[in-house]
Amino acid sequence: MTTSIQSVITGTGSYIPPNNVPNSDFLDRSFLKPDGESYKKSNEEIIEKFAEITGIKSRRYAADDVMASDMGAKAGQKALEAAGTDPNELDYLIVAHNFGDLRADNPSVDMVPSLASRVKQKLSITNPSCIAYDLPFGCPGWLQGVIQSHYYLRSGDANKCLVIGTETLSRICDPHDRDSMIYADGAGATVLEAKQNNMPVGILSHDARTDAEKEAFFLQMEPSFNDKRDDTLYMKMDGRKLYQYALSKVPGVVKTSLEKADIPFEDVHKVLIHQANAKMDQAILDRLAKLYDQKVPDNIMPMTISWLGNTSVATVPTMLDLILRDKMEDHQIKKDDIIVLSSVGAGMNINSVVYKMA
Repeated sequence: MTTSIQSVITGTGSYIPPNNVPNSDFLDRSFLKPDGESYKKSNEEIIEKFAEITGIKSRRYAADDVMASDMGAKAGQKALEAAGTDPNELDYLIVAHNFGDLRADNPSVDMVPSLASRVKQKLSITNPSCIAYDLPFGCPGWLQGVIQSHYYLRSGDANKCLVIGTETLSRICDPHDRDSMIYADGAGATVLEAKQNNMPVGILSHDARTDAEKEAFFLQMEPSFNDKRDDTLYMKMDGRKLYQYALSKVPGVVKTSLEKADIPFEDVHKVLIHQANAKMDQAILDRLAKLYDQKVPDNIMPMTISWLGNTSVATVPTMLDLILRDKMEDHQIKKDDIIVLSSVGAGMNINSVVYKMA
């Protein structure tokens, strides 16, 4: 039987900051409208409605002296250990993020040197043939790094790749914006290797899209709602338009990725989707099932948003790591299971990968 090169995940890791921030910590915030006016509702009402819509009850923030590159290196080290891989054997080190090493006391973007170079140094990788680079692609950045690694591995250009997603979103959001309660910090990482196999395993297919007409500015950098004269820029989003965009586009991208692999929806064991809004994720899954004229299977979509919030590029790899380490109750993934990994975010970008556990 003919064998071929497959792109297989051999190790995962994550870093979840120890600083837990419950919704009650926002009770003393001065939330403002985009025009700077105060809300008529009390903070108790605002937070209660927020939790009802997003499903978020708490989130994790990095310690003040911990940077995105620090978290990325810690997650990467765990993934390398799980894979039994010497860091100097890596051919590529891809670090997905959007804002660099933001300091706790200064929201200025810091991306020189690249986070990948910083992580490479922190992992004590001295091999110059380990190519390290950053990938800013919105929340789908880590998954896009996985797709890029797949091409390197299948082409024979690489044998081992480490893909990391790390972000400190808590440091780039406006404290006067209600949406600041969504964002959190964390890192997730995955080692992918080229493996010879006579059956299709690992990455079976993928699909992606970028919509950059009016959609390009659904997320963008703007001044604080509190003082438009301040030249500090914070991440802002048009939540309603983003929600509508995700519902209309994500199910189709996932369906296309499944069709490329010739996998029917009923064969999917788990759907790991970017955690930005619990209601939105459920609506996306409902629409995906509807494309197949089916009902959503029980227990198919793990959720971490209630206690981890939205960690951008770290969301999906962290969730995968937690499941594979048996740290998510009622969710397991075993050999030969088909899983879908999908994300949506700034750009606007969407991607989806169909993966068969090896």
